[in-house]
Formats: sequence, structure tokens, C-alpha cells
Amino acid sequence: MRPSHRTTLLASLLALGCAAVLWIAYDWFQGRFLRAFSEHTAVFSGDPLRLPPGLAGPGPIRLVHFWDPACPCNVGNQQHLSELVEKYAPQGVEFYAVQKTGSQGQLPTTLSSLKPLSVLPGSSQIPASPAVAIWDRSGKLAYFGPYSEGLTCNSSNSFIEPILEALSSGRAVNATHTLAVGCYCPWGQDTSAKE
Repeated sequence: MRPSHRTTLLASLLALGCAAVLWIAYDWFQGRFLRAFSEHTAVFSGDPLRLPPGLAGPGPIRLVHFWDPACPCNVGNQQHLSELVEKYAPQGVEFYAVQKTGSQGQLPTTLSSLKPLSVLPGSSQIPASPAVAIWDRSGKLAYFGPYSEGLTCNSSNSFIEPILEALSSGRAVNATHTLAVGCYCPWGQDTSAKE
């Protein structure tokens, strides 16, 4: 075999070996770290939700974030939630968080200003998380549902900014029943648990 053929063969084998190693690494990474997005449809109904007695009634606009630390879908909305807090907390909107019962974890430090609620009447009956409930200044539930549709959430596809803007300007909102397709995890709390 001439040297040029030997060099070409060696270069071809090396390229094929590199391609195989890259394919194996990609396949391992995808299987280990990437989760396929499946279009999960969730029907959100806010009928059972009530604010705890200490928060119920007239007051500021109140936003409650429902989250499950084990749900990979939280990552898609945490940056957006931080932006909501930064924009609307100075306008008087109060932010709370309800963590799935029995779960363990903490919100990122960027969301440390969310006040934890250990009990929210009716929260055991929500279908999925992440979810959000917003009460208006009169204490009436104005919105219950997801942050957005799709895999991720940001200000361009969010349902929340228009709701908060309407409530801040004194307009009434009644959007407590929502059907959405997106990245959600079952809430699945034991409905026999005390609230």
C-alpha cells in the first residue's frame, strides 16, 4: 500500500472513530440529562381554591405559585417568576409559594422573597404544577392556571403579565378555568389530607 493510501485510510478510520465517540457521548447526554417534551394537557379549575383566613378578603393583589421541587418543568418558569417579582412587587403585588405536600426542596435564592404558605385551602385538588393563582384586590380569585402554554415560559408567551396589568389598572378578570398544553407535572396530593 502506498503511503498516501495509508494516510487516507488512517484519517478515515480516525474520523469514523471520532464520529462514533461523539455519537455515544451525545446519546448518553440525551438519555441522562435531556427529557423529551411531551405535550401534556391539563385542565385547571380554581373552584376549590381559597386564601387562608389571614390573607382572605380585601387587600393587595396576591399571586400564589404552586411548585413541586421534583418537577423538571419548574426550571422553565423560575427566571420568569423572578422577573414578575422584580416588576410587580414594587407595585404592591404580594407573592406566595405553595410547595407540594411531602416534597423536599427549596426555591432558588432569586425567589427567596416569595412567602411560603404551608396551607392553602383547596390546593390538594389542583391538577398539575407549576401553576399560579391570582386574587384581585377585593379578595376574589381572578386567575388560576399555568404560567403559559408550551415548554418554557417568558414574558412573550405568559398569561400572567396581562392578568396583573388588568388587575393593577382596576379591570375585572375572571379566568379561573383554563385548558392548556405544556410542561406540567401531576400534583397528586392525597385529597384526604387536611388543609
